[in-house]
Amino acid sequence: MTCHSKRIRVDTVRGSRTIANFCWASILVCGATGFLLVGISSCIGRDLIPGLPSEQIVFIPQGIVMSFYGIAGLFLGFYLWCTVLWNVGSGYNFFDKREGILSIFRWGFPGTSRRIRICIPLKDVEAVGLDVREGPYPRRSLYLRVRGRQNIPLNRISEALTLGGVEEEAAELARFLRVSVEGF
Repeated sequence: MTCHSKRIRVDTVRGSRTIANFCWASILVCGATGFLLVGISSCIGRDLIPGLPSEQIVFIPQGIVMSFYGIAGLFLGFYLWCTVLWNVGSGYNFFDKREGILSIFRWGFPGTSRRIRICIPLKDVEAVGLDVREGPYPRRSLYLRVRGRQNIPLNRISEALTLGGVEEEAAELARFLRVSVEGF
């Protein structure tokens, strides 16, 4: 979503709170819980999951391996749920011509780096760049080339944008900033 006037432009950036991440986190936690329950069932000799007999699974080595995969899957699933709940990677790009600043803000993981903010003078922005890679996993990213710094990405790499949409966004931002577009 973009809000802009003649002097101010704000582009919001979606974070990790997506439907795909919700689905993967749910599937991962459910599957890992199943693995852990089967491993525990083989250890105690009782069926913890109705309809799934555990007599065929010997605790050593299969039950231990199932329990290990269940615990590892729960850790990964809860990690993914935390990134979804904290909406890691979300934020905004704020361009202010009147003040002459560019402010990039992103939410990170809790701790000292929870709020990530980069402020750059607009006069240091040299170009709006476009990185397009086609293939089985296409990547279309928009970045700023800033004098004396590395390229600064403006959108998520995993964002599913069409080539025309990225080109239009790059051209619109370059017009607003009055800089050139590179990488076509």
